[in-house]
Amino acid sequence: MFTYVCLGTADPQRAARFYDPVLGALGHGRCTAAADWQTQGWYGWGIFDGTSELALWVCPPFDGRVASAGNGTMVALSAATWDEVDRFHAAALVNGGSSEGAPGLRPEYYADFYAAYVRDPDGNKLAAVCRGFTQRPPQRTSE
Repeated sequence: MFTYVCLGTADPQRAARFYDPVLGALGHGRCTAAADWQTQGWYGWGIFDGTSELALWVCPPFDGRVASAGNGTMVALSAATWDEVDRFHAAALVNGGSSEGAPGLRPEYYADFYAAYVRDPDGNKLAAVCRGFTQRPPQRTSE
């Protein structure tokens, strides 16, 4: 359904410092933007190769006005494991974000809905969601 999501930022370099570890916790690396995009403050994560795109971008607003977070707007990102959700939340807090909901099961949504909610330094709301488990898988022990 989606090709990309774009979030406004007042400080592209700060946003990149936040999103690199936060999206890295979910296995997403930075995609390469065209050189002129980079000079305009565009940073993206996911897939972008000129013909295929599935990415999250941050950039200053096109209209030149102050970036602001939308009330009721949230981007939910898929996580493969509960540990990824936990790392996403921890990385957000360490890198200038704030918590909107600690990692945990949310049975009021679905029995297997494990999620964490954060805000980036610009106030944009993000979630990491893992489905398919109703309890934490056992930790592997090294022998």
